Amino acid sequence: VYFNEASKKNWNGIAAGLALYMTHWFFEILNALIQHFSGHALWTVPTGTSFLLLVGVGIELSFMFSIAGLVMSKLLPADPKLKILGINNRLLFAIGNAAFFSIIEIFLATTPAFVWVYPWWGAIPVFITVYIPFFLAAFYCYDWTRKTQMRFIGGLAALNLILLVVFAGILGWI
Repeated sequence: VYFNEASKKNWNGIAAGLALYMTHWFFEILNALIQHFSGHALWTVPTGTSFLLLVGVGIELSFMFSIAGLVMSKLLPADPKLKILGINNRLLFAIGNAAFFSIIEIFLATTPAFVWVYPWWGAIPVFITVYIPFFLAAFYCYDWTRKTQMRFIGGLAALNLILLVVFAGILGWI
């Protein structure tokens, strides 16, 4: 997917995809730390994955999130300032995609492959605290200058790597 978009020079779509994916990894690391400190993560992947990466993400979900921002950025209108129903289209599309992904997660959480651990953790908290930030990162990053895109994605990638080295490698907490 990324090589296809690179061949088309769709650097903004690639930036959107990587921004969402780096945000996803940050949230997965936080979820794993919640597991370490409280004894229970907010969400888990207890079964049904071919390879568990962290407590809340298997390889299949990781692959999906690796392209979600890129794929969904194709819905964005060309004009980043266009308003739809009086709302900036980037914000509106972020909220719409967050709602769509939250609804899908309701069905995923009914399977043994994905579990919302706490009774209060469900579609609404996931929508607000997880998916809206994912798609805001993707869709606003889409329009940033290349330098700002690289700083955001590179900075978040570096932070994620440091957190993984420290909390998974050195301390063994996640």
